[in-house]
Amino acid sequence: MLYVIQGEDVAGSLPQRLAARPAHLARLQALQDAGRLLLAGPFPAIDAIDPGPAGFSGSLIVAEFASLADAQAWAGADPYVDAGVYAQVTVKPFRKVLPA
Repeated sequence: MLYVIQGEDVAGSLPQRLAARPAHLARLQALQDAGRLLLAGPFPAIDAIDPGPAGFSGSLIVAEFASLADAQAWAGADPYVDAGVYAQVTVKPFRKVLPA
């Protein structure tokens, strides 16, 4: 089943985000390589593709996991969690309807 993982950044966490980004992306790449990643990306803190020093307000991941518990465990082990980037992480089941 698909699950949405949404992380909300701590204000001012851009330096921690940048430092943990390679490890964060490596985990996402592993999901993609396994054919389990639907989409992933950050929320710019301002209306710009590259927000510069304004940074990001969070991230969104939609991926396939065997269960909610597995999705929660995966999300809890994210390098952004360990680095203190996220103030909160929410994991919810997701049903994709479109595009088919």
